[in-house]
Amino acid sequence: MPLEIERKFLVTNGSWRACADAGVKIAQGYFGSPEKASIRIRIQGDTANINIKSARLGISRHEYEYPIPLEDAEHMLAELCVGPSIEKVRYHCDVDGHIWEIDVFEGDNAGLIVAEIELGSEDETFTVPDWAGDDVSHDPRYYNVSLLKHPYKQW
Repeated sequence: MPLEIERKFLVTNGSWRACADAGVKIAQGYFGSPEKASIRIRIQGDTANINIKSARLGISRHEYEYPIPLEDAEHMLAELCVGPSIEKVRYHCDVDGHIWEIDVFEGDNAGLIVAEIELGSEDETFTVPDWAGDDVSHDPRYYNVSLLKHPYKQW
């Protein structure tokens, strides 16, 4: 069963840009109520996926992701998803052999910058770069599905 092990940190300064790639624009929307799982459509650049992620809190969650046609994803985002899309630009930084994803949010979540790292196990060691601040892995406010209902601009 696919398991995502992910740590999430607030970004405290812009020094991450020195190691970042060009970034890719992401738009994602969610279906229905997220009590048991979040079901989302994500358009990332010119590709699209459907993703199902268990709703339990913590750094380990079941996750399933499958490619879908871009045209279908565009239709689902426009017609079937709840509320506005989450919009962000995702950058990647290699820090001591681990790839960090830095999400710079736009729209209702502008001003929020979050860095994530996927791990092979919950106790895997990794370097926390100087631009990564508070660990918010256990704070549900920072889940993308939560940002849809309670955008950062309302905090």
